[in-house]
Amino acid sequence: MRTISESTVMSWIRERELSFLERLTANILKAGPMPKHVAFIMDGNRRFAQKAHVQRQEGHSQGFEKLAETLRWCLNLGIHEVTVYAFSIENFKRSKEEVDGLMELARQKFSRLLTEQENLEKHGVCIRVLGDLTLLPADLQQLIAKSVVATKAHNKCFLNVCFAYTSRYEIASAVKEMAWGVEQGLIKSSDVSEVLLSECLYSSNSPNPDLLIRTSGEVRLSDFLLWQTSYSCLVFQSVLWPEYSFWNLCEAVLQYQLSYQSLQKARDLHREGQALQQMEEDRSCVAELLQHRGNGKLVDSQSRQKELLNYIASREERVRCFLNALQHKRDTFFSDLSSQAVVA
Repeated sequence: MRTISESTVMSWIRERELSFLERLTANILKAGPMPKHVAFIMDGNRRFAQKAHVQRQEGHSQGFEKLAETLRWCLNLGIHEVTVYAFSIENFKRSKEEVDGLMELARQKFSRLLTEQENLEKHGVCIRVLGDLTLLPADLQQLIAKSVVATKAHNKCFLNVCFAYTSRYEIASAVKEMAWGVEQGLIKSSDVSEVLLSECLYSSNSPNPDLLIRTSGEVRLSDFLLWQTSYSCLVFQSVLWPEYSFWNLCEAVLQYQLSYQSLQKARDLHREGQALQQMEEDRSCVAELLQHRGNGKLVDSQSRQKELLNYIASREERVRCFLNALQHKRDTFFSDLSSQAVVA
């Protein structure tokens, strides 16, 4: 198999201006509703390698190059948050040679990121890595943690890299975090809710994606952001990821715009439903408290309303303290990991 000549500079954001026609198209699209957060399942690297008669690892390298280019297009379109499915926990089942190659590629890319601080700061890029880093080699864990900590203060645009990730694993981890909160006395079991679970996900610092794009023609989510994409526009495109183009991205954005109103209506209805459900649960908890406290005596509506407001305030304070503690635990994990010396 031949090898595509390797790029000596594999930057995380490609520095390239749009052509006149691309700028014109971007401006036309931006006249309509634009997604603020786009997620990508970057599928097709291996098939691209087979098609181009190159090594499989080269296909993955070309896939990273395409990510750098796509991030630039997103910035040109005013899309300031991107989430990518870089490595699934399921990928550990692939051959040792391919997994080792992907780990080495990740080492190269995160090492490169640490040398690009000036460029990332210029664009204000914050890198977040979502997944269970403990499943990765120790040296890669530390490189990732250093990259996350180094860009933490940037806030113009956000790149979320899902690495050692599956959605079911993420949801299970969120449930464990809530159980930890109850065990620590930070929250009550009655505080557990759909909204709180969302706040315990790896992606809790990000809004849900407006648009999810999968390349290569596969029509499935492959355990990616299952919780977060319930009300997202899903676009499946046949192009292989390393061959993705600005025009493919524009086509996906156009599909989002065509479905925008129905998506927005569904989201609003869901939010209303969540609020009503939370109110019903709060009222139920207050009724139980009053019954226990008053030995079955009737309570007037004014006193009941006062108790309800007090209960809501106390619940919200408990949840706030719990989420602060959870964020501190996660921040400490990254800061401690990034400060560890890499053992040769």
